[in-house]
Amino acid sequence: MDAQQIGENFIDSARKQFKYYRTLGDKTFDQLDEQDLFYKPDPESNSISIIVHHLSGNMLSRWSGFLEEDGEKTWRNRDKEFQEVLKSKAEVLEAWNLGWNCLMEVIDRLTAEDLLKITYIRNQGHTVIEAINRQLAHYPYHIGQILFLGKMIKKNKWQSLSIPKGKTLGFNAEMFSKPKEIKHYTDDDQ
Repeated sequence: MDAQQIGENFIDSARKQFKYYRTLGDKTFDQLDEQDLFYKPDPESNSISIIVHHLSGNMLSRWSGFLEEDGEKTWRNRDKEFQEVLKSKAEVLEAWNLGWNCLMEVIDRLTAEDLLKITYIRNQGHTVIEAINRQLAHYPYHIGQILFLGKMIKKNKWQSLSIPKGKTLGFNAEMFSKPKEIKHYTDDDQ
């Protein structure tokens, strides 16, 4: 594999990872009622609505003007992202989709030649690879919180988004019954 192929592979893998985590959020929202999005286990906790507002704000700031502007925009009000601003499931989903669409438009435009370019976040230079990896750590962190809250709210009505408890042996038997192949683990979900 040459440098061009490695770069293309990295971008493709990052795209699939981002889509996978977006899908986990989508599948969680599908299981929740509107009031569930505003549930807080205690007053200091964030609701799903607040987490989505923060993620959307971060995505819009980081990915708008990517490579041309600092990823921490002057128009961003990060502190307000942690207030209950979104008021309905429709608003939550609109913010969710707005952030993800901004991110994916950039990822879909990137080329292998872009990966070692420098982009800034709060005046700190990152290669594009580092910036992508930073967000691939940040977004799943919060999406895990969304899933945890969803599971806490739905209790025994929660539909697992991974291998359900007690089903690993059957899942592995199915996977090992197939021929070996090189592909991304999310390819079957696409």
